[in-house]
Amino acid sequence: MKKIYILIGITTLLLSCNKLSENPTGVIVKEQFFVTQADAVAGLTAVYGELVSDGSEQPLYGREINFLADMTTDDLSAGPSAINPNVRSLSAITYTATNDRVQVLWRQLYTGISRANVAIDQISKMTFDQTTRNRLVLEAKFLRALFYFDLVRFWGDVPLVLHDPTSTDLNSLKTNRSPAADVYKQIIADLTDAQNLPATYTGADIGRATGGAAKTLLLKVYLTQKDWTNAVAKAKEIISGPYGYGLVANYGDLFAKATKNGKEHIFSAQLDANGGLGNSSTLMGAAFTGFGISVPADIPADSSVYKQFSGNDTRRAATFYTSLVNPSTGVTKVYPTFYFGKYVDRTVLLTSNQSSINFPILRYADVLLMYAEATNELNGATSEAYSGINQVRNRANTGDLTPGLSQAAFRDSLYAERRREFVQEAQRWFDLARTGKLVEAVSKVASKTNVSAKNYLFPIPQSEISLNPGLTQNPGYTN
Repeated sequence: MKKIYILIGITTLLLSCNKLSENPTGVIVKEQFFVTQADAVAGLTAVYGELVSDGSEQPLYGREINFLADMTTDDLSAGPSAINPNVRSLSAITYTATNDRVQVLWRQLYTGISRANVAIDQISKMTFDQTTRNRLVLEAKFLRALFYFDLVRFWGDVPLVLHDPTSTDLNSLKTNRSPAADVYKQIIADLTDAQNLPATYTGADIGRATGGAAKTLLLKVYLTQKDWTNAVAKAKEIISGPYGYGLVANYGDLFAKATKNGKEHIFSAQLDANGGLGNSSTLMGAAFTGFGISVPADIPADSSVYKQFSGNDTRRAATFYTSLVNPSTGVTKVYPTFYFGKYVDRTVLLTSNQSSINFPILRYADVLLMYAEATNELNGATSEAYSGINQVRNRANTGDLTPGLSQAAFRDSLYAERRREFVQEAQRWFDLARTGKLVEAVSKVASKTNVSAKNYLFPIPQSEISLNPGLTQNPGYTN
């Protein structure tokens, strides 16, 4: 297979190489690579690849994003076996602009954007089946929007690069920060186009971005921007659309290898340990070495994470475990406390770092809760708002929400429901940041009292500023 090297549009990779496919046989320029339809598919596959694989680093979705979106919240802390000081500083909210996990995530997101830019520019010019060509471009636009959405939420103003530069002049590659409003405008434009993707796929194409995935991400964008009118309208389109979405009956099936890509999974990172693309987030639950007692790299921030679930909430047993069955001996091992369990692949417990469980990026329960939230913000706690949250609660066996709540009380209940529903799914920091509750919530954890207003954004990586002095730092962080 071929290998293509492309220039990264900002200083993130500083003219470093980008792999578009494995087993290289030579180095060619991108115009020579994008010749056939198979080349176009391979180019797009490389964009998807950034979701789950990054060479020497852990997958973006399936580990790296959890460091920023969960480790810095009241859900997750670094366990005693977490030896990386950068991870520990994220956990303690003492991280700085030199934190290597912050830098890695920034680089992974811009690598994905660069690959998407190449795919969009090159595939658009190719001559093969127009329907297929258009679909590939729209998939790349969806992925570019996803990468930029993560960037703008974590860092605010960020460099907005929409084409792959051809210059080898370093100075021409230095792109300063664009206003967040401009980044959001581009995200919305890409997703508006991507809504025209197919509603479903079959066979080997299952897992690709669909029109429903684009609408769901657009809904999340509107919710983040507090554009309640558009959020409600978009949620209704998804709920009544031709996508076949619904809640799976058993919450635990969302996190099992045998039930991947079910009707609730709108868009997931496709992980497969057998293909070398394992879900490293299992480290947030790997409390076993030969079924002896050991403390995993990541642990619950404190007991409140577990105590938020009532005893009849079926999500608790899927989110945590206190015992495991050794598949070799059939003996049950009971642990002295609770550990995270969503990504622990029970089929390979003796090699616990080899999880093949997908990482859910967008799922239907989120649509229902976003619909309930936006409806409440727009019109108060109406029957429509209750319908959205109650579907999620009834699946969890916790019954309908108390009727007749005020708008404020419904809002608080909705936020609490989101926390229970999405533990370990890289949602918590985003929810706390967009609702202005980050400092209030995180400061309740004894080990995280360093949290302050500056933590509503992460620092621009110092390595980026050193390469491009035109990049300004976020408030509260020193260069």
